[in-house]
Amino acid sequence: MSHGFETLAGARSSTTERTLCADLSSATPGQTVRLQGWVHRRRELAALTFLVVRDRTGLAQVVVKDVDLAVPPEETAVTVTGLATANPQAPGGIEVTSPVIEALGDPADTPPVELWRPTLTAGLPTLLDQAATTWRHPAQRAKWELAAASLHGFRSTLDATGFTEVHSPKLVESATESGANVFEVDYFGRKAYLAQSPQFYKQVLVGVFERVYEVGPVFRAEPHDTVRHLAQYTSLDVELGFIEDHREVVACLRDVVAGMVAAIHERAASAVERLAIDVPVVPDEFPVLHFREALEIAGAPADEPDLAPAHERALGAWAKEEHGSDFVVVEGYPTANRAFYSHPDPEDPHWSRSFDLIFRGTELVSGAQRLHRYDDYVATLAERGYPLEPYASYVDAFRRGIPPHGGFAIGLERWTSRLTGSANVREVTLFPRDLHRLAP
Repeated sequence: MSHGFETLAGARSSTTERTLCADLSSATPGQTVRLQGWVHRRRELAALTFLVVRDRTGLAQVVVKDVDLAVPPEETAVTVTGLATANPQAPGGIEVTSPVIEALGDPADTPPVELWRPTLTAGLPTLLDQAATTWRHPAQRAKWELAAASLHGFRSTLDATGFTEVHSPKLVESATESGANVFEVDYFGRKAYLAQSPQFYKQVLVGVFERVYEVGPVFRAEPHDTVRHLAQYTSLDVELGFIEDHREVVACLRDVVAGMVAAIHERAASAVERLAIDVPVVPDEFPVLHFREALEIAGAPADEPDLAPAHERALGAWAKEEHGSDFVVVEGYPTANRAFYSHPDPEDPHWSRSFDLIFRGTELVSGAQRLHRYDDYVATLAERGYPLEPYASYVDAFRRGIPPHGGFAIGLERWTSRLTGSANVREVTLFPRDLHRLAP
């Protein structure tokens, strides 16, 4: 093969099943094994070379004693076939000796960071600019492994309780949430927008499936340049029908979060260990505060329309001190300051049947019981000064029997950033989009 690297003997390559690095420790000494992965580190000594191979499961050590055998540079994709050999100092007590090494492509360029080091010391701009490479670092990968496990727990919990996964359009004719900025696009000569959420569609689909959820991107053209905002993020949306009030939605949310945490323990235990994170314990019931109480605890004026980040931190500290909980629900936000489809409290319409879940001092989830009667939508839009026409196709569905319903949305990146204690949500986003970044 070109580049001076040996190719595998045909029979040896075709008859030896691949061994994952994590499974090498189970190999019988003397057994032929075949690793496939990347050259994680290459240490050349006078008489031999130590090669560390990395695959999706971990690391394995290869010992090269043949001085004429060329070892590809770090980050080259390779196949290594050799003998499993006992060595107490090797990872898992087994290493590979007498190797045949095949490069599976051109020799890799020198990576922008040293991926073999235990931690990455590069600044955030470098991590983001070189994301295609820096995500290979085991500690970086671990962050997304937590997210992936959370997604599995989210889906499996809802699947087990009669929910149907749906996927809604991301090109829409009107803004979902009035007041929030939208990305406008040219849709064959017509004005259209990137969807701010699947809100309208998941409500309408309650009229079809009763219980629905969606995992997908949402787009917010809000000019925020903070450590907690993105122009595109992944939203985990849930909507359920035939409810009595928003407390049923909160109970569903609690079960979903518990399922996400359980999946982290089951599917991402190595990531938890690698990052040394404190996985939250989900209580049987979330502590619940009315918005008025929340303002008082946070030391905010009684006429505040919403909670500021400082208030959320204060409430997170209160929940931890008073209930030993990383979570607290704030319900009853002023109706006028919530989305127009939020259901007011029948006993006092000034307050809404909406809520936020605060996780470790940061708002993680917004949810509510929704309006479900056509006349209520018409009246609410008129009260707020919104024209009916842009919302007509959505509102019209409520003339045909949409049951009482409610739902919530979890921001996946914000959830993962709070889990890992990351200072910036971009640290846990594969390829973030914000005010300044459109690549990679």
